[in-house]
Amino acid sequence: MLLIKPASMAMESCIRYYLELCRAKGQSENTVVSKASVLSQFRQWCEAHAVVELDQVNLDLLDSYQQYLYHYRKARTSEPVCRATIRYRLTAVKVLIRTLFIKGVLLVNSTEHFELPKIGRRLPRPILSELEVKKVLLQSEHYGLRGVRDRAIMETYYASGIRRFELGTLTLDDVDFEQYQLRVNQGKGFKDRYVPLARNACFWIYRYLKEVRSLLANEYSGKVLFLANNGKPFRAAQLSELVAKYIKLSDIRKTGACNQYRHAAATHMVDNGADIRHVQEFLGHADLSTTQIYVHVSMVKLREVYNRTHPPAAHR
Repeated sequence: MLLIKPASMAMESCIRYYLELCRAKGQSENTVVSKASVLSQFRQWCEAHAVVELDQVNLDLLDSYQQYLYHYRKARTSEPVCRATIRYRLTAVKVLIRTLFIKGVLLVNSTEHFELPKIGRRLPRPILSELEVKKVLLQSEHYGLRGVRDRAIMETYYASGIRRFELGTLTLDDVDFEQYQLRVNQGKGFKDRYVPLARNACFWIYRYLKEVRSLLANEYSGKVLFLANNGKPFRAAQLSELVAKYIKLSDIRKTGACNQYRHAAATHMVDNGADIRHVQEFLGHADLSTTQIYVHVSMVKLREVYNRTHPPAAHR
């Protein structure tokens, strides 16, 4: 099927063409669906203001849309939309305009000089300490063989620091028990990488393979490493629910799910003196600035200096 440029400037057909371009570039369906949602919201707002064609979108209109987003309140909670969400929605429109300009659909890039709002640096939620991680992991003891699987999943998360979708797509061939490492296939940015894997995590994966996986496996399982109760690969939401359940059971006053282990792994490495560039490679970050957040989260070095140099702390 040919990818045909829209015959008119009708916003709906232009957005549809842009989304097909995103798919053609290999962007994940989750990404495309997210873009479709925010662009649909923008189109509906435009139609309410008698703007139905994409070439009617200009700098003044985008300024008005930004003002609308800042004043918008959620229907259920009456809370404002967070700054990161506002930036994401405005970015989606700006990229849409730029892409269709590059493709020759639009004659001008009308939003080229639109300045996106700054969102600052947000720290992750309070991160599990090493003792808290151990306490969470121990909760799996109460769930028999499924607890063995769940422990293997959580040990893998913490030991490797991989993302939720990366863990969900691990296969049987991706675990190297001799080299104590994992192969991550097509991670973020469609990049493959190897990450080290602690011996304890290897032990729990091996135990899961020996005792549990064959009991769950069926014709839908394929070579996926971790199987849900129905024998199919875990859905992303299922993995989040699994981890969140164990954090809640541990009676720790911290919330979160899969990313808790990723953040904990990185922070604990920094706490123990890891070079930030090694942590970057470990996490699979393309940009070092993304990894720098864990330097700010880690309080070990700052606390040492504080206790040694700040009078109230040094003389207690």
